[in-house]
Amino acid sequence: MFNKLSLKIGLLFFVFIVIIESILFLTLYFTFVNDRVDEVMENLLARGNTHSEVLEDSFEQTTLNHVGMMESASDFTVIITDVEGNRLVNSDLIESEMAEVLNHTDFDEIPTDGRIVEEQWKEKKYIATDSPITINGEHQGHVFMFAETSHIKQIVDHLTEQFLVIGLVAICLTIITILVLSRLITLPLIRMKEATEQLSIGNNHVKLNMERKDELGELANAITTLSDDLDRLKTARNEFLASISHELRTPLTYIKGYADIVSRSTTSPQEQKEYIGIIREETTHLTGLIQQLFELAKMDHNQFLIKKENFSLAMLFNSVSSLVRPAFDEKNISLLVSCDREIVAAIDPERFQQVLLNILDNARKHSGKETQVTLRGEQNEQTISISVSDEGEGIPSEDLPFVFERLYRVEKSRSRQSGGSGLGLAIAKEIVESHGGYISIKSERGQGTTVLIELERGNSHL
Repeated sequence: MFNKLSLKIGLLFFVFIVIIESILFLTLYFTFVNDRVDEVMENLLARGNTHSEVLEDSFEQTTLNHVGMMESASDFTVIITDVEGNRLVNSDLIESEMAEVLNHTDFDEIPTDGRIVEEQWKEKKYIATDSPITINGEHQGHVFMFAETSHIKQIVDHLTEQFLVIGLVAICLTIITILVLSRLITLPLIRMKEATEQLSIGNNHVKLNMERKDELGELANAITTLSDDLDRLKTARNEFLASISHELRTPLTYIKGYADIVSRSTTSPQEQKEYIGIIREETTHLTGLIQQLFELAKMDHNQFLIKKENFSLAMLFNSVSSLVRPAFDEKNISLLVSCDREIVAAIDPERFQQVLLNILDNARKHSGKETQVTLRGEQNEQTISISVSDEGEGIPSEDLPFVFERLYRVEKSRSRQSGGSGLGLAIAKEIVESHGGYISIKSERGQGTTVLIELERGNSHL
């Protein structure tokens, strides 16, 4: 239970919100309490000042008695003294705590607008104020007002009860809100977890809500993309195994079949020579295929060594063109080579020759007679560009994203002779990227194809 993400998020939110609410509630509580206590004390002082103002106008025994009689009917106690502190009138029985306030009051230091002389409402039974009676600029007496602190305590207790109720309601609402929000937050994550579990058991067809524009939406999009990639990789793996089985089975079948024919006593020497040639051709094809698979395996295990050196691109082009020109001439395809002799690239010449041979072989196979293939090398301040352009049949747009995948063929029905093994471009891509370069293909159906390789510039001199 405690391992659930929704519970962990909920508890984390709850702790932080309760801490924040507690700070805010306590601050608000003490502010309200202090304001109400100050209000009671200010009212008590204002009441005493009112009496002193009346007595300043008529400091007579009748007025004194009237003030005392009026307060005797209230919840307050008034004590009126002369300037030396001698009691003149008191509305109620004077208790010891009241007498203690009177005895400890310095009558000469009381300001004319009065002051609070006892404010310890938590420890004392009474709070008290002193309002001096000033007639013609001279103190003539003092009006002491006393109020029981039980009234303040009742106000504070009432405020405390209200805040406790409000606090409990706030906590309940907080819990409900956190449960709803944590559920809303974690629900997409739970669905993503379930989706990844489906991926782990081989079900690659998962769909998540990708309409969100936040991080969860990006994660859902990433998982859905992963699902599609895994499904495509599964399909590619099955096709790869099927293609490899076919590629290996076909030459082995030819070799076995023609070897049986050659071994027959009725086979003429001329036929034996012809069949042995076919066996050699199939053996060569099988050896090349196994070599390509072996190189791909080394690339996958980071065992593919690249030995870079500063090499003239023109020399590499001349070497490659001399190897492929007979095959181009046989199909009546012209090969145009264009490259400045000053261009020097930091490459492994042997590996890059393999790249260009694979690309040019593809261009030859997919170009018609009387067409042209162009091998061009250029450079600018940052990069060296190598392009191979043909005037062939082109590649459909739906196939372009997959042409560098292993054993992928644009036309699945092609034979090995016309379509190759489907490994050449995959190997070329691995070699180019091992050089820190980038390879891409631009093509339109019926408009030809251009393969572009971009490399960082090497030294300008050999």
